[in-house]
Amino acid sequence: MSKNDNSEKPAKPIVTRFAPSPTGFMHIGGVRTALFAWLWARKNNGTFILRIEDTDKEREVAGSIEHIQKSLTWLGIDWNFGPDKKGPFGSCIQSQRLDTYREYAHKLIEKGLAYPDPYTQAEIEIFRKQAEVEKRPFLYRNHRPKTFEKWDGTKPLRLKVPEIKRYKWNDVVRGNLEAGEEALDDFILIKADGYPTYNFAHIIDDLNMGVTHILRGDEFISSTPRFLSLYDALGIVPPEFVTLPPILRDDRTKKLGKRDGAKDILEYKTEGFLPDAMVNFLALIGWNPGGTEEIMNRKELLTQFSLEKIQKSGGAFNEEKLLWMNKMYLAKLSDEEFLKLAENFIPKNIFRNPTDANKIKKILPLIREKIHVVNEIPTLFETTGTGESSGELSFVSAPLPYSKNALVWKKEKDIANVATHINAVVKIFESMSDSEIDFTADKIKTAIWPYTESIPAEDGGRGSVLWPMRFALSGKEKSPDPFIMSAIIGKQETLVRLGAALKLIKTT
Repeated sequence: MSKNDNSEKPAKPIVTRFAPSPTGFMHIGGVRTALFAWLWARKNNGTFILRIEDTDKEREVAGSIEHIQKSLTWLGIDWNFGPDKKGPFGSCIQSQRLDTYREYAHKLIEKGLAYPDPYTQAEIEIFRKQAEVEKRPFLYRNHRPKTFEKWDGTKPLRLKVPEIKRYKWNDVVRGNLEAGEEALDDFILIKADGYPTYNFAHIIDDLNMGVTHILRGDEFISSTPRFLSLYDALGIVPPEFVTLPPILRDDRTKKLGKRDGAKDILEYKTEGFLPDAMVNFLALIGWNPGGTEEIMNRKELLTQFSLEKIQKSGGAFNEEKLLWMNKMYLAKLSDEEFLKLAENFIPKNIFRNPTDANKIKKILPLIREKIHVVNEIPTLFETTGTGESSGELSFVSAPLPYSKNALVWKKEKDIANVATHINAVVKIFESMSDSEIDFTADKIKTAIWPYTESIPAEDGGRGSVLWPMRFALSGKEKSPDPFIMSAIIGKQETLVRLGAALKLIKTT
């Protein structure tokens, strides 16, 4: 089996990890990395680790660890070991693993492959400027001291690159890669404050935690030769590298960033997106299972996910597609599930009888049809605007104010005819039962339709009846059809609104 072929069951247990820094913002790209790592582990009955890389204390934001856990939990991405659950290797928080890093630092010192940095920052800056003047890259290894002091932990500890050579490696997604000697340097392993650098800590952690696959962004490719030099120094075999494609802006001109509208993942939760829709959407950015099906539940994603189908080129973050996908997932919900999700967004007392729960259930199909995310629901009921600027379902509370001329169908010239048609509709309604079973949109249409069909085309046809009925019920040109509106507001409220239209017609 070739290195890139992972269609068969892996030979050893799969261990993946997501290792964010607690800096407060859960970027979409990081979440997608977590999702792919989780999918690969879960597909193979492996282990998924949530590791917190908190060695840069200056950038750490209070509450970020909890925020990271809350974000992944919302998406249904669970972990075997994490900040809340130690593994057999100990803590999953790097700041609680300092003894481990010092242990491996001393192993490198004993091998003669690590040394304390003897220079001040000012001296290093002089070396840097000198290289700039001479138009050559600054490499710390060119200033490596000939003899090393004993490291007492007060100075940065640097790796002594074991061999200056050209490195070649395989990436599951990118294939065979290589970089020259210019990529290698004596980088810092442990800073003067006692905390390890990312370059050192993540390699030690991956080793101790048994990580088999490192799923990462493409920004780490240029640093890979340095990582490989440390693997050589420690005498260990690197895990598999799986480089994910970048998430691009919708116009595909560059990576999606905060300035381009990238949001913290929990903002999408606040906006009313469903976690299953977000997972489905993110899974298809940079991974293509083949075929045309785009709506895939978690079970289907887990079944079909594979590393060889991760794409090399970047995938665009198209929010319109995300909205469409969320609408598809809303449509999958049962009425009970949708009501539970929507009820906190439906304005209170929108009916004259606020205790009429059945009417709330009646408007759910209309709500579901018109929204993409549940936080759009309040705008559907807005009555602060006038005419078409108000919400599409504002009729539920009351019709918007309108003039009597608005009741006249465009093919109808005589306001007296409008009154005739409304009176005819009123009589039909009065003859109907007002029970929930009998007063439905279909039965209302069945009762009124013969009358609408009786109006000759030259006298305005059906529109001369349905237009004033629609306006009387909603006060708007655009609204749900009048049969649906009548069924929702009920027989008595329908008669009240038609009666108000007749009174308006009689005014001078």
